[in-house]
Amino acid sequence: MITTTNLSPALDIDAVRAFALVADLASFTRAAQTVGVTQSAISLKIKRLEQRLDARLVERTPRSVRLTDAGAAFLARARDLLAAHDRALAPDDAPRRLTVGFSDHVAGPDLAPLLARMAGFDPALRLDVRIGLSGDLIAAFDAGALDAVVVRRERHRRGGETLFEDGFGWFAAPGYRQSSHEPLRLAMLAAPCGVRAHAIRTLEKAKREWVEAFTGGGVTAIAAAIAAGLAVAPLAQRIAPPGVIDVGPQFGLPSLGSSSAVLHSRVSDPRARAALRALAAAFRGTVAR
Repeated sequence: MITTTNLSPALDIDAVRAFALVADLASFTRAAQTVGVTQSAISLKIKRLEQRLDARLVERTPRSVRLTDAGAAFLARARDLLAAHDRALAPDDAPRRLTVGFSDHVAGPDLAPLLARMAGFDPALRLDVRIGLSGDLIAAFDAGALDAVVVRRERHRRGGETLFEDGFGWFAAPGYRQSSHEPLRLAMLAAPCGVRAHAIRTLEKAKREWVEAFTGGGVTAIAAAIAAGLAVAPLAQRIAPPGVIDVGPQFGLPSLGSSSAVLHSRVSDPRARAALRALAAAFRGTVAR
């Protein structure tokens, strides 16, 4: 006969998941947003997990959240436990697939770690990622070709979950020179890019002459052009390449204002929805840094 007299209480899987989220996102607030609960609920789960393990796992200050040595040591075991738990509950049908589109002007340099967060949240989830213009991605989403998109808010488009606001500027290499008597040399994505259209409208409203000196097929190409000193580019501050500066004030250029990044989704699978919430929380975290 098997008795349970000497067996220790099992770990609370939800508490372990909460701990892993806090570790990944370095934030109790964003962990709570990911799973749709309050921050106090996450704190309580972590506290109970620490009591169960008889160890302090997380150190929290008003400015930062970091793992203790015990927390860092437990994290790998926590991930193994969560992966085993999710495999045990996974149905026998085909693996879940999530097709997500990212606007090139939203993705930026943080895309790789953001995708890693999604994959780490659910290793069984197969990701299909598309990069493109916001308008094209919205059209594909409306046609049912994409499960979710993260795009710049289009002026005519309603709905979606706002992830963050990005301030825009006119970026160029520090040594870039522009004569006040010459049209502004611009590096932009090809039409129908929404950022391109907004920049052109802003310049024309200010009666500022411009010329398209460089046309790129992606933001990576635009970043290379301005870093090489070829032109000025309208970019979000978050995705401007290292080493460039906002030359708007120096050249007397009109303000480009800000733009919202929004998530549109039609995902119904609970685990895929949870992965998208993890993505949304991680996006907010990159902007808050």
